[in-house]
Amino acid sequence: MTECLFSIVWVCNMRIITTRSVQVSERTLQLLNKMKQEEGLRSHEKVIRELISERRKIPRSMFGSNPWLRSFTAKDEAESHEL
Repeated sequence: MTECLFSIVWVCNMRIITTRSVQVSERTLQLLNKMKQEEGLRSHEKVIRELISERRKIPRSMFGSNPWLRSFTAKDEAESHEL
């Protein structure tokens, strides 16, 4: 007779969730609800997190960000093409 041993490991991940309120206009709530439905998300928090994630992937334009930079010259442009 062959014996089989089964080991069950129960991992319990406890999180303490605190609730916060954020006040939004009725129109914003409608937009959140619409996006929640369209994206198949389960909560407004997931919608907001999705929007934040999308926003972070968009690089900010560096145009005009440093007033001390000089304008590019033809030489600068030629050097960038050599890379």
